[in-house]
Amino acid sequence: MPGTIHPAAALLTLAVAVGGCMARGETPASTVTQAPKTLREKIAALALRQVPFGSVSLLPVRFESSRIAGPFEDGGRTLWCVSSHMKGRTFGKAERPKLVIRADAATLTVIDDDEVCQGHRTEPFPELETLGNAKG
Repeated sequence: MPGTIHPAAALLTLAVAVGGCMARGETPASTVTQAPKTLREKIAALALRQVPFGSVSLLPVRFESSRIAGPFEDGGRTLWCVSSHMKGRTFGKAERPKLVIRADAATLTVIDDDEVCQGHRTEPFPELETLGNAKG
């Protein structure tokens, strides 16, 4: 029909436009992100790269009531504990991912030690919600 656009043609046009941006070294506006600046933003970014925090989820996830405890010393290690309510992958029921992060000289690493987090006071962690909810 004259005057109508076929859906496949519209998708092809969009793919060519985005591909052209990529060929010139530009990025579409939706993929532009800033590097984390503060330590708390770095911790949030590390948490969001972990599978329990939805890093490989095909479904978009949303974070609510995120909390952080730390820094605190445990056996000569400087640690932070991160937790959140993550919604999206289980259709209505929130998952509750938790993570322990250790800081060495200039690196942050994830460790497997959930028990160390018990008994430490937590505070709101809006950096995780801001970074996590912006990526979806």
